[in-house]
Amino acid sequence: QVQLVESGGGLVQAGGSLRLSCGPSSGSIFDFNSMAWHRQGPGKQREVIASISSGGTTDYADSVKGRFTISRDNVKNTVFLQMTTLKPDDTGIYYCNGDRFDSRLGALIEYWGQGTQVTVSS
Repeated sequence: QVQLVESGGGLVQAGGSLRLSCGPSSGSIFDFNSMAWHRQGPGKQREVIASISSGGTTDYADSVKGRFTISRDNVKNTVFLQMTTLKPDDTGIYYCNGDRFDSRLGALIEYWGQGTQVTVSS
């Protein structure tokens, strides 16, 4: 069964940068339609913070606009989230999410990663 695998989280000081990566455990990211990064802060609901379509159109939550950049590299089979000027409020678990059409089921299936922790110290 295909899974999305994230990496790149860690502890960073406020004002620093991190880059998160996400790729499928098998198959190609080219098969995925839109992909997104979600964040769940301590005591908060999970929220979508950045998304990218198969054609490369991006969208961002107001809280990260201008600081975070989502990109997808079909050759590297990876979706990236470049995070700069990090703030303590950016602390949380970051999840990768994507959907692709399953021809066997005849349906669009949504996939999630296991999450990677990002902690920003003040």
